[in-house]
Amino acid sequence: MSYVIVTALTTRGAYTADSVAHETLTIQSMVLGETRTINVYMPPGYVSGTGAFSVLYMLDGGMAEDFPHVAMTIDSLIRLKRIPPVLVIGIENTERRRDLTGPTTVAKDSTIAPRVGGSAAFRDFIRDELIPEVKRRYRTTDRTAIVGESLAGLFVVETLLQEPGLFRGYIALSPSLWWNDGASVRTAESHVSSLRGPQRVLYLAAANEPQIAEGTAELAALLKVTQPAGLVLFYVPRPDLAHDTIFRTLAPSAFTRVLGESVFDHD
Repeated sequence: MSYVIVTALTTRGAYTADSVAHETLTIQSMVLGETRTINVYMPPGYVSGTGAFSVLYMLDGGMAEDFPHVAMTIDSLIRLKRIPPVLVIGIENTERRRDLTGPTTVAKDSTIAPRVGGSAAFRDFIRDELIPEVKRRYRTTDRTAIVGESLAGLFVVETLLQEPGLFRGYIALSPSLWWNDGASVRTAESHVSSLRGPQRVLYLAAANEPQIAEGTAELAALLKVTQPAGLVLFYVPRPDLAHDTIFRTLAPSAFTRVLGESVFDHD
């Protein structure tokens, strides 16, 4: 059993003059043995209301990472009534390449950081410490989704294949499926049976990087052929986009597709 210690919230405020308000909390993770910073966007009506809200968990969720633009995008989509109101939980990085990668037998992979291969422990942190604390602190439903790009997209795909019940919606943008010689794709078929069951949504997209695009296309093709019952797949190949433009370009569409999808909202 693990325990979680949460410090007091910081002052609620804006990221910049043109962004939305947020809260920041810290969690002393016993699973990871370190303090993790969590940024939280609350949608219009949350503070003054009483209802429960869906939750989008996002990787690379620091203030100097992707949290500001994702929170702004979500806020805009809510106000345009393209998605229902949702909370956004941004997980700030400490050792990004450690947390977002699984084990590898490829020597070159291990050179990208002092430590790699910690995705299982990071998933334990999310499941056993972060999600329970979010449920305790905020008014939430069980409708949850996760979004990530690049190595974070790899983590999203790995989570879908290994523990599909953890989230209802999965958004993987240009996932680094080359990791460990493409093991996630090569072994995906063995996980297909676990995808059959409760309804969930996968949004899978790749930019103009052959190493990523090929693996993403292969995974999408496998899922289309096997057609796991209950899985709604959106596959979006975008060779016109680059690795550094795909997230901001596709985020509005991805969030609308997944968070606005009837399957995501289905009990």
